[in-house]
Amino acid sequence: MRTILVTGASGNLGRAMVDQFLRQGDNVIGVVIPQDKVPMEITDPRFSRVELDLENEEDTRKMVEAQIKQYGGIDVAILTAGGFAMGDIAGTGAEDILKQFKLNFETAYHLARPVFLHMKQRGWGRIFMVGSRPGSDMQQSKGLIAYGLSKSLIFRLAELMNEEARGTEVVTTVIVPSVIDTPQNRASMPEADPATWMSPAAMAEIVYFYTTAPADGLREPVLKMYNKA
Repeated sequence: MRTILVTGASGNLGRAMVDQFLRQGDNVIGVVIPQDKVPMEITDPRFSRVELDLENEEDTRKMVEAQIKQYGGIDVAILTAGGFAMGDIAGTGAEDILKQFKLNFETAYHLARPVFLHMKQRGWGRIFMVGSRPGSDMQQSKGLIAYGLSKSLIFRLAELMNEEARGTEVVTTVIVPSVIDTPQNRASMPEADPATWMSPAAMAEIVYFYTTAPADGLREPVLKMYNKA
């Protein structure tokens, strides 16, 4: 039985990942923010919920070590925690950029680093981080300066991790969604056609496939989940 760690577990995408891997019989550790008010209502005994401030590097490292000790290792880490902000250059100060950096990059790095080192030691593991279209192409970041810059670092981090893990069975993947079909996005874009978006459940199924044996030969994957958007 594998052990899967999911950050942002109470969010739309994170919850879809939790449900997908529980259905497949894995142990799942769901990481949520302290005092998270989003009910998860999961009774599966293979699920454990952890409250953690991912911006605290030391607490994050200790949590990872505790989960490794409890489960004997972490096989897959799916890092969905993060946030979004709009703003062009005129309206984006350094403080705005730093806030998005902390929310989108630091939270990923604080978790990815100890998990990556653990997986390298074991010789196998899969890490998934969520990038974005604006993060992959700065032309897409017009009006999204802080968000795009912070997400661009996810791609560079994945490249560095994959280079450092070369010759092992540790692979870091970047998920790049277009628009995710969530209640929040439907409410904010009522004129759009959600049929062209990516559902969290479909994204979770794709991620699950990339943790299975048929995908073992892939290296440095970037999964552009654009659907028709």
